Amino acid sequence: MEEKKQLIEIWGDVVELSDLVRSILISAATTMGAYFLAPGQSTTQQLFFGLAGALMGFMISVVITKPKRHVTYSQETDQNIDQGEN
Repeated sequence: MEEKKQLIEIWGDVVELSDLVRSILISAATTMGAYFLAPGQSTTQQLFFGLAGALMGFMISVVITKPKRHVTYSQETDQNIDQGEN
């Protein structure tokens, strides 16, 4: 029996709920981990380390999350091209 997956729509795209939660947790962990690894009490360095952690979390999420789309291409002819132009 096939398992029913929970899908939700975010910004016009359909995603699986488990993939979304996993990506959010990975991004939060890498962002906060990098933030706390920033040297000293410099808020500027903490900001940049946190941003680098968020970018790293995003890249990890992109690699481990597989696309769910199936795209098919079809050839359509447009009869309006070059007609009626002066």
